[in-house]
Amino acid sequence: MKFLFVTAGSPATVFACTPLAAAVRSAGHEVIMAGSEDLMTPISHLGIPAVSITPTPLHHFMWTDSSGAPATMPQGPRETMLFAGRAFGRMAESSLNPLLDLVRDWRPDMVIGADHAYAAALVAAHLDVPYARSLLDLAAIAEADEGATEILAPQLRKLGLDQLPQPELVIDICPPALRVKEGAVTLQPMRFIAANEQRPLEPWMYAPDARKPRVLITAGTRGGPSRGMNANLLRMLNGALSALDVEILIGGLEEVVGDLRAELGDARVGWLPMDIVGPTCDVIVHHGGGVTALTAVNVGTPQLVMPWDEYQSASCRPITDFGAGILLAPGQGAPEDIARACQQILGDPGYKERSEALAKENAAQPSPAAVAQVLERRVADR
Repeated sequence: MKFLFVTAGSPATVFACTPLAAAVRSAGHEVIMAGSEDLMTPISHLGIPAVSITPTPLHHFMWTDSSGAPATMPQGPRETMLFAGRAFGRMAESSLNPLLDLVRDWRPDMVIGADHAYAAALVAAHLDVPYARSLLDLAAIAEADEGATEILAPQLRKLGLDQLPQPELVIDICPPALRVKEGAVTLQPMRFIAANEQRPLEPWMYAPDARKPRVLITAGTRGGPSRGMNANLLRMLNGALSALDVEILIGGLEEVVGDLRAELGDARVGWLPMDIVGPTCDVIVHHGGGVTALTAVNVGTPQLVMPWDEYQSASCRPITDFGAGILLAPGQGAPEDIARACQQILGDPGYKERSEALAKENAAQPSPAAVAQVLERRVADR
């Protein structure tokens, strides 16, 4: 069988889809993962065959409107989600024809789209093959879908549709305690497994200094125009936490953290394999990225979340509402607030206990190999 995975412009969508793609490939099937040109390296590094479907990176669609003028993220939960949906819709629009060219030469038996990879739904409809959607984080998606539908209306009309095609299956990587059910979709739970890129391991990565708590600071995988903003965030977080008696690690893309290495003294700085380093940490401080948050859930580590926007707040709020961390709302990110929140997590064992409870729930979910068998049966039953 042939399975086409379609990502949505962010390395996070690659990391979220790779465990299932690898399981399907290990089961003996053909797999291709499609994405924007800037994702070809992370996809290939993770051992999945990669095809570029647009030279334009996600940040172009996110920060410029359809006329090419600069765009500004709106305020408010609904407006933020509509804004994101329209940006991903424009990305899908630019990817659709290259995807159709791909499937003319390599026809898949099933299409699996990452959250917001709206071109996956359109290609599956063109081919009349099963379509599954692989969730990325904990944020509700209905309003983002609404924004994408506005942009993709002309493409939908060509298919005789007025709404986005609904998936036959939604692959949910959230533990049951955090799950957000929407509509009448068929949910297929799956264990979240970190699939980050690796680097040669050094002893400090898996053997922490037992004399001090270990705090990992990361701004995820945002580079490009966000490089300076992310570097400043990491610099500020390091400054806020440096007064505490903790060991600080700073993880991120080399283009973001490279300039920080010389100026931050004893902090360990660089691309860190979260699946190895995460379990050694006492707190993970991050920007609210869904895959970063679920990686912390996977390893049972409490989180201190400082989201950029309402989307990231929504993605992480179920975790902090469960008691597995603290979310600082915009305006609460002063250095003293950050240090106080980190001390609160370190001083209260309840955060660790609830984080470990989520990790156990996650571990009990069906494995990617088991879900690969579900996908096989969906194709066979067609």
